[in-house]
Amino acid sequence: MRLSRRRFAALAAALVAAALPSGNGAQAEDRAILVTSSPIEQFDPKSDDGRTGALRFIGGFRYSGSDSRLEGVSAFRLVGGRTRFLAVTDTGYWFAGDIVRDAEGRPTGFASTAIAPILSSEGLPQTRRKGLADAEGLAIDGDRVLVSFEQKHRISAYADPRAPFDRKAGPVKQPIPLGEMRTNQGIETIAVAPEGTPGGARTVIVTEQSLDADRNIFAAILGPKGGIFKVKREEPWSVTDGAFMPGGDLLLLERRYQGFGRIGMRIRRIDGTAIRPGALVDGPVLMEAATAQEIDNMEGMDVSVAPDGTTIVSLISDDNGSFFQRNLYLEFALEGAGPS
Repeated sequence: MRLSRRRFAALAAALVAAALPSGNGAQAEDRAILVTSSPIEQFDPKSDDGRTGALRFIGGFRYSGSDSRLEGVSAFRLVGGRTRFLAVTDTGYWFAGDIVRDAEGRPTGFASTAIAPILSSEGLPQTRRKGLADAEGLAIDGDRVLVSFEQKHRISAYADPRAPFDRKAGPVKQPIPLGEMRTNQGIETIAVAPEGTPGGARTVIVTEQSLDADRNIFAAILGPKGGIFKVKREEPWSVTDGAFMPGGDLLLLERRYQGFGRIGMRIRRIDGTAIRPGALVDGPVLMEAATAQEIDNMEGMDVSVAPDGTTIVSLISDDNGSFFQRNLYLEFALEGAGPS
């Protein structure tokens, strides 16, 4: 019997589910998702050494899932070293799995992947209501996961970064007035600074494009000693994610959209010691890319350290569930200061 692509994908997903450990077999089958990938050999065809600005391309891949739940990946974090990842989608799902690497450490695909609804404080899925399900930011804060949501602007905390699927949401206070939040341009970034850095351990949030009277971006430090600060905005860029470097500086991923086929991304470096309540922060651009390079709607970023001590910047895209967009996972080594 000849199988259609959809039936083949469903059969493969069921086989993956059978291999996943879980106390509930039916639940594991529902969560399992088959993800296929194809490699990206070159990020910038005009770069002979793989460098774009201060970043050197290591490797990456395009990927797709076995069902429609895998769309709209908006943020991710590496967990368990650099072997696993946890992501959220703007349709209200967790997405998690392993990162497969070749002998040289280059990423080649995802494995052991699973997907499940992000639960509310009542333990209910929020996937059927876009106003509640629009997860945009993600951070690992010790033994809990922080997730920010747009439209109904809020931050929720979930226990156990390695397995938050069954956890209920807990509230997290943040100091930006809700009246300053734009409907679809709220808290896009949650980033936790590492212990021992000059600015100290703290959790920072940055909005996508909620602007003050001077058209600067609302941001804040969480906690009793925190408060609002601002990020200098440069038209037409909007913040889509951020992550702290090992030394305490904050990298911001930004997106430019000026119509179909006219998209861009860049990464800006913010001095971590400048981030404090009342401050207006800015910093140099480390790299910038457009459709001449292998980018799409780049929404997620994390920073990690390779076994040899190299700082690695990982990026992921959001396909918006569109036939014309792609899911990408890319990794770069940070080398040098880059362009300003």
